[in-house]
Amino acid sequence: MTIPRMLLLAMLPALVATGCGRGPEPPVAATPAAAAPPATAVPAVAAAEPPADLGTGLPLDTLKLPPGFRLRVWAKDLPGARSLCRGAQGTLFVGTRGEGRVYAVTGEVDGPAGRSYVLASGRDQPNGVAFRNGSLYVAETSRIIRFDDIEQRLADPPRPQLVYDHLPVSGGHVWKYLSFGPDGKLYFNVGAPCNVCLPPGPLYETICRINPDRTGLEVYARGVRMSVGQDWDPATGDLWFTDNGRDYLGDDAPADELNHAPRAGMHFGFPYCHGGDLPDPEFGAGHPCSDYTPPALKLPAHVAPLGMKFYTGQLFPEKYRGGLFIAEHGSWNRTVPIGYRVTFVPMRNGRPGPEEAFCEGWLQGAEAWGRPVDVLVTPRGALLVSDDQAGVIYRITYEG
Repeated sequence: MTIPRMLLLAMLPALVATGCGRGPEPPVAATPAAAAPPATAVPAVAAAEPPADLGTGLPLDTLKLPPGFRLRVWAKDLPGARSLCRGAQGTLFVGTRGEGRVYAVTGEVDGPAGRSYVLASGRDQPNGVAFRNGSLYVAETSRIIRFDDIEQRLADPPRPQLVYDHLPVSGGHVWKYLSFGPDGKLYFNVGAPCNVCLPPGPLYETICRINPDRTGLEVYARGVRMSVGQDWDPATGDLWFTDNGRDYLGDDAPADELNHAPRAGMHFGFPYCHGGDLPDPEFGAGHPCSDYTPPALKLPAHVAPLGMKFYTGQLFPEKYRGGLFIAEHGSWNRTVPIGYRVTFVPMRNGRPGPEEAFCEGWLQGAEAWGRPVDVLVTPRGALLVSDDQAGVIYRITYEG
């Protein structure tokens, strides 16, 4: 039977209300919420440690150290990085030669490096750097300048103040190493203006010292061809320094030197005697080697010993404490290259023992990819090493 259209339209509201004739839905019983799983601690994700080469691509795997030691690049993009010193707030200051720059690197020398700054540019071989009482002292070829309150003004360095500007400059070996002695005086070298020659003036071929207020310039040691590394024995306060021997007497002569100058007025032989026992063929006549102070330790000829530091930390094993680390820059005209490494010299009762290789491998065959220049012991006992060829600062730690 067909339901009339009008009747169907009349019934539609009732059909919709009853769910199309199925009757009301039964109520849904509430179910208890599932218990939450017990809370577990999520370990913090440590920041990824940067690669040992800090993205420089340097072949660090060629470098060999004693067991338990580790080397990493601490700071990069520092062309010509040479002499090192540390400020009171931990800033690392870095001198250069031909680049004419002085750098500052912030951060923690026992942690990651921070930002790098160029404090000065266009300077005349600003190799030497030393820090005292908030000021950075910089040695150029003919003068010493000072940047006051420097760690507060790294981004806007102050105009440098003149400390001394009458240092002799002629010939070669004009760059300076600079450091403060226990007496509060500034010590620096004035190199020979030649391969070998008589000193043309009273300040040549010496180590000098001067008060920071520009007074009291004096010669501390004579007969020093070219010293680019100094430090003071922490036990005695005595000055020790490296010296580079003359060239053109063969591949194996004369010895480079580690010297000990416990007092002013000593003469170490140049140009008359080399290595304590080799008279110079031109200038040695009438000047017996016995008249001069011999080196405390002979180093191999032409290794070019530069920066040196007593190890004053506690991080390295006992054998290294109180000994010396020396950066050997490497030979430039030897038939078979030599040097290009960091060595260690043990000290026994104030006497240096035979040196031993500590970190080597920058020299690969006849070619070197890096050249160590200076070393610096950090407050926690790591060793920083500058490399002017690679333009970096390495940090060596001991991890057992």
